[in-house]
Amino acid sequence: MNGVTLHNRQPAVAGSFYPADPAELTGMLRLFFEKAPVVKTKGEVVALISPHAGYVFSGPVAAASYRQLPREKKYDRIFLIGTSHYVHLPGASIYDEGHYETPLGEVKVDIDLARKLIREHRFFEFDPSAHSREHSLEVQLPFLQYWLKNDFTIVPVIIGTQDPTVIRKIAKALAPYFGGNNLFVVSTDLSHYPTYAHAKTADEHVLEAVVSGQPERLLEAIRDNEARGYPNLLTSMCGWPGVLALMEIAQEKKGIHYQKVLYMNSGDTPYGDHDRVVGYGAVIVTQEQEKKGNDQGDYLSREDKITLLHIARKTLEERIKHGRLPDIDTTGFSENLLRPAGAFVTLHTADGQLRGCIGRFLPDEPLYLVVRDMTVAAALQDYRFPPVTPAEVDHLDIEISVLTPLKRIHSIDEFELGKHGIYMVKDGRSGTFLPQVAEETHWTKEEFLGHCARDKAGIGWDGWRDAELYTYEAIVFSEKELLKKEK
Repeated sequence: MNGVTLHNRQPAVAGSFYPADPAELTGMLRLFFEKAPVVKTKGEVVALISPHAGYVFSGPVAAASYRQLPREKKYDRIFLIGTSHYVHLPGASIYDEGHYETPLGEVKVDIDLARKLIREHRFFEFDPSAHSREHSLEVQLPFLQYWLKNDFTIVPVIIGTQDPTVIRKIAKALAPYFGGNNLFVVSTDLSHYPTYAHAKTADEHVLEAVVSGQPERLLEAIRDNEARGYPNLLTSMCGWPGVLALMEIAQEKKGIHYQKVLYMNSGDTPYGDHDRVVGYGAVIVTQEQEKKGNDQGDYLSREDKITLLHIARKTLEERIKHGRLPDIDTTGFSENLLRPAGAFVTLHTADGQLRGCIGRFLPDEPLYLVVRDMTVAAALQDYRFPPVTPAEVDHLDIEISVLTPLKRIHSIDEFELGKHGIYMVKDGRSGTFLPQVAEETHWTKEEFLGHCARDKAGIGWDGWRDAELYTYEAIVFSEKELLKKEK
């Protein structure tokens, strides 16, 4: 971190919640995983819910969640989300001053992303007291260290509020990172301290709400259990804020399925009785991939493209000539235009010269608004060119590139020149070239990467070699191709 001293978060519950001896811990985990069920899933596991009690109580259930993960997968990041047992916060705390340690070794924290989230959202902070004693995240790490064969980095998030409005804001901030090569892990136990029979009833009600995928049903189930007056029921789900955040995120995604893998409570173990129990549930969230193929007809219809071009043209005219944004009537818009998607808007002069190009990769607003905003940015905020003038507006051709989700690659063999765009990140700097740049320049693959690294990201000609690389594809269409043909 360029001379900054890191302070690793040391284990707080090793030796109590789980063995402090690495060999003993590994042996215990091996037994858990050998007995864990494997379930048939729809799509790829993108999130899981796992308990966080002492391993002798909840270890078999936790292993059942992690057992559903592909061991060979290389995750870009694992977002660990827990709920504070010790401190109240106005939002959530993200650990950003070092890494996490367990008896099985150090787990790297994505410190750059942690600090970015804190910097960009007022409800995120770093509060050491939220992490120092908190066990909900710590107990998850040995399961990940044992099961996954590749190293991974984490983003440790401790939610310290029970305000659903703030939790929804947290969800919105984390939503752009959901899916792809990232994994979300939410830590929670279920009912605390009712009898064995009451726990099974209360926990079943809450788990049914979770697998419904409807956030409001979770809140209703918790209220229902409170109203039923189960003796000694302290809570139906101690980490419900984290689960609610996950459900809010997943609700906006396509192809999502929830699946219960295993349920137990402490009364099912040799170490618990039936008079006062804690419940544990393993749940996975999977996502079916959308239909592949980036042919324009597979994603955006001709009508969708024409609508986006009309929005861009109207925006250009209204903003440059009259200093205002147009009103957009979304009546009749397809679902493709109403869900978030990355897009670039490019402006060309009548003779084909570039006049401006700006885009956004990870938007949290609908595609039609991204196109509107990027039209303004291409006209007024591309530092390479002076702002577009009213006299130019009618003579510019608008081109839109709608982007597919970013895909992390680990070798340039995975990058296909002319088909893929490239996005690279290193030391807080980033840069990109759209796929069509290859056709315009006729560069080789190495020249394409070198120019992007040097000219766009500012990390030097060979900077791409140790940068994080992502590919994407683009659905490209323009007024010149679509609108003027109709005249």
